[in-house]
Amino acid sequence: MTVIENEVLATAAAFRIQESALDPRVAVLDHHQPAGEPWLHEVKKGQTLRIVDLEGNQAADVLFYNRHDISEHYSATETMLRQGGIYLTTGTTLYSCDANPMLTIVADTCGRHDTLGGACAAESNTVRYALQKKYMHSCRDNYLLAMQHADIGLNKRDLVPNINFFMNVPVTETGDLKFDDGVSGPGKYVELRAEMDVWVLISNCPQLNNPCNAWNPTPIQLLIWD
Repeated sequence: MTVIENEVLATAAAFRIQESALDPRVAVLDHHQPAGEPWLHEVKKGQTLRIVDLEGNQAADVLFYNRHDISEHYSATETMLRQGGIYLTTGTTLYSCDANPMLTIVADTCGRHDTLGGACAAESNTVRYALQKKYMHSCRDNYLLAMQHADIGLNKRDLVPNINFFMNVPVTETGDLKFDDGVSGPGKYVELRAEMDVWVLISNCPQLNNPCNAWNPTPIQLLIWD
């Protein structure tokens, strides 16, 4: 293995824990999102969004879109290439498909977040679990429901590879993905500063078949500061 490859692996594996100095009492929004439900909200440039894993190991599947041009969206490829690693944590800048900075992770008490595993869907429920699981509620369904209700021009063609905050998805030496037990816990959070006006689309994952969350989806908390 080359020196460069070793450096990339070190970057990919690094946990960068950073607590926040922001006070929840002065947040302009403090919202508890029920287990298994979607949420779509605007975050303005310069605002900070905190996503809190209230009970531990609850995946928050998240997508970002340019508030003024929804064709510009979060790009997992651009983000990973620019940071030289596959995991997201403190210091990671999230880039768009147009190579523009969308948000920066400014605080993180979990230390590892996934952007490879994708969102659960009818198809993945079938492949990973069983044929009879196909019609169980999924993050893809959540995304589509939120898009339809918001009526802002988003539809299924805008569903792209997402971020799974609080999920631990290692890559094996053979290049396979493993959905391992999480490294999060009650009260762990990730905090993002918006570098442009964005739509934030979250599916608070409803997955009932994955032991990573003890087969028990739980609520998350969402805070925004000016």
